[in-house]
Amino acid sequence: MKLQTQRFIDRWAGQVLCGAVSGWVKLTTAISGPAQPIQSPRNILVILLSEMGSIVLAGPMFAQLRRNYPGVNIHILQLKKNQEVSKLLQLTQPEFMHSLDDSSGGKLIADILSISRKMRALGLDAVIDCELFSRVSALLSFSTGAPLRVGFTPHTQEGLYRGSFINRAIPYNPYQHISKQFLSLVDALEVVAGMPRNKAAAMRDLPTDTELRVNFTPAELQAYQTKVHTDHPVTATRKLVLMYAGGGILPERAWPAAHYARVAQGLCAAGFAVGLIGLKDDAQLAKDLIAQIKDAACLDLTGYTRSIRELLMLFHASELLITNDGGPGHFATLTPVQTMVFFGPETGKLYGPLGSRNSVLESGIACSPCLSAYNHRLTFCDGDNQCLKRIAPDPVLDQALHFLQGTALSS
Repeated sequence: MKLQTQRFIDRWAGQVLCGAVSGWVKLTTAISGPAQPIQSPRNILVILLSEMGSIVLAGPMFAQLRRNYPGVNIHILQLKKNQEVSKLLQLTQPEFMHSLDDSSGGKLIADILSISRKMRALGLDAVIDCELFSRVSALLSFSTGAPLRVGFTPHTQEGLYRGSFINRAIPYNPYQHISKQFLSLVDALEVVAGMPRNKAAAMRDLPTDTELRVNFTPAELQAYQTKVHTDHPVTATRKLVLMYAGGGILPERAWPAAHYARVAQGLCAAGFAVGLIGLKDDAQLAKDLIAQIKDAACLDLTGYTRSIRELLMLFHASELLITNDGGPGHFATLTPVQTMVFFGPETGKLYGPLGSRNSVLESGIACSPCLSAYNHRLTFCDGDNQCLKRIAPDPVLDQALHFLQGTALSS
């Protein structure tokens, strides 16, 4: 199903359904009283339908859930296309991973009904909705039958109505990193009432560790590095720098291809190998870049890795990743590779990779960031993403070379 179709249904049908559910919950709550905190929950469902990179940013939240509730069964509901990362990271047992197929409207509705029945039969104690203002996820949290429903509320924001049946709602804060806000959802499970309902939340700094791990044996990593050297002999004598120049589902997040070409030329001239990574859909972009770069040390690695696990092994075999905002920058935090990540339509202050091995590159022009939870991530720049175009390639090349050559940039 097309993204625009999903947004249309969510906006119009979603508001009507959220209003109806809110009326029903208000009536039943008046009779039965408000839901009370559960001291020792056995089953908690986490709804996380966003892009795969969000799963890494939610790592501290999952760790906090396990610390607060030892022995709890954490169920995860995701889009089917995003499940690979959760399985790789072993966020929970395979039987507790549930998915929705959004490839068509019929499959999505069938899966929603099936999951709702399954969760009601299970007897959930609580559900945590990590989506910002999606109405379908809010309705899903109600349909599971969980007595405690945790999620974000727009409070007084106009046009973002998603009902009043999230009974452990916290205000979405557009000034705090999303990882900290995910942690506030865990805090809300133990709050009885009050608005805003995260007043009692713990005071935290931004997490510096995803608390997620993918275990590779030294032999496994060595074998993969040998494979890379065999497939691409230039990498046997040159350190490898990876570049992800694609924009994914949001092309406006891409730093200009000509800028990537300029940096790649400089890196190759300095004695490094450059690998252009991406999905098969990025193959044409890689070919165009190679035609501009004109250096045998620049490699087309689009489609080279067949899984996220292989991508992580490729990161282990590399010195540096230069990437647009998206999944690769977040996956890289699970490995030792240094990253340089471009932000513009969105901001690293809210969605930047966790940890100390990354550098966020932003221009800071007045209209940036322009994508937010309030506009359904629809930009007004019509493809002319000046916020990224104004990040010049030569300073980026200098920063990359200083890191690769082990020298510090002068202030």
